[in-house]
Amino acid sequence: MKIAMIGTGYVGLVSGVCFSDFGHEVICVDKDPAKIEMLERGEVPIYEPGLDQLMAKNVEAGRLSFTLDLAEAIDGAQAVFIAVGTPTRRGDGHADLTYVMAAAQEIARAADHYMVIVTKSTVPVGTNRQVKQTVRKANPQLEFDVASNPEFLREGAAIEDFMKPDRVVVGVQNDRASEVMAEVYRPLYLREFPIVTTDLESAEMIKYAANAFLATKITFINEIAALCERVGADVKQVSRGMGMDGRIGNKFLHAGPGYGGSCFPKDTKALARIGQDHSIPMHITETVISVNEEVKRRMVNKLLDLCEGNFNGKTIAVLGVTFKPNTDDMRDAPSLTLIPALVGGGAKVRVTDPQGRHEGEALLPGVHWVEDAYKAARGADLLVILTEWNEFRALDLKKLARKMATPRLADLRNIYTVRDVKRAGFLAYESVGRAGFKKTQD
Repeated sequence: MKIAMIGTGYVGLVSGVCFSDFGHEVICVDKDPAKIEMLERGEVPIYEPGLDQLMAKNVEAGRLSFTLDLAEAIDGAQAVFIAVGTPTRRGDGHADLTYVMAAAQEIARAADHYMVIVTKSTVPVGTNRQVKQTVRKANPQLEFDVASNPEFLREGAAIEDFMKPDRVVVGVQNDRASEVMAEVYRPLYLREFPIVTTDLESAEMIKYAANAFLATKITFINEIAALCERVGADVKQVSRGMGMDGRIGNKFLHAGPGYGGSCFPKDTKALARIGQDHSIPMHITETVISVNEEVKRRMVNKLLDLCEGNFNGKTIAVLGVTFKPNTDDMRDAPSLTLIPALVGGGAKVRVTDPQGRHEGEALLPGVHWVEDAYKAARGADLLVILTEWNEFRALDLKKLARKMATPRLADLRNIYTVRDVKRAGFLAYESVGRAGFKKTQD
């Protein structure tokens, strides 16, 4: 079947490429000429492992193309996906639906045949009904249905998640739309992956509820980590013991500097706002948002303690700035809280990240970018591991310690052990939810 994908951001591009790999004819649309030119040259504007090869394969097979012309893209399409941004609206925490509704209007004005208009963007409950009203108003004669099809893609593992999903959620209003969506996902039906077909509102709510719950798990273990530090427990052992309980599970129980990224911060805020609007306060979610910000501030205090209470004049090396490994995404990354605090405190900050420089240069003014951890550590007073890239999991700690002016390590992802860090010659070590150490310099 023919599919149009409106928007070539993270969700739209990954989804479009994967749908084409299912065997569908997919045309991806964007308003940005530079982005479309880049895609037509075979260049991927985001970093996602394996996406460039999969895109090239399907372009070569003639199943995938890119255009600025929405009318051309939807001509003959049975399903038209809206995958545009829904950023947090300034001032009130709501998801901004400006781009979604603009896309719905454009689709309506250009369409002349039956299609299912599918919202892939993360949107508040009730949005798909608004999309339906918007399309109907813009083109009263058009025969169409709407569907909600939220995405559950982990950055860094998005292709695997799309091709082998835990579940696919589809919200529809009638059998005709359901049949079209079944055809879209036919390869997954045949391989018996779970397809949850429900009403529009439930599909919209599933997305927010799932992300808020995962954010809650992260925030819970970060609170437990703070308590572990006070009572002498090891949060890694606590997490392991908790995660063995099948009712809890071991995912998202890794203590660290707080969650970030394109989904959790935005979606928790939106869910809290939806609750307020309907007079059903989301107290747990609101607390999660607050505690997550406090976790980031607590990390700043850890670094301050390692620098004897003053960043001024210190040289600090930071390993990793993206919100997680295997992505170039900087949205709401902990680095955007920690590094400005270092720079603002008078520190000289060196940064290295395998993929973060492209976005990070604009977002983190006043830092010096270097190629690797060893260059970052040269003459430094403190080394901070902020993102757990594989490159940072097997560093030569002795070599790093020798290069530093005062070998001190803040391991905010709990990659290394106290024993290994001590043996390497570090004078001080802090992690999250575990005992550290400090010893005087000879």
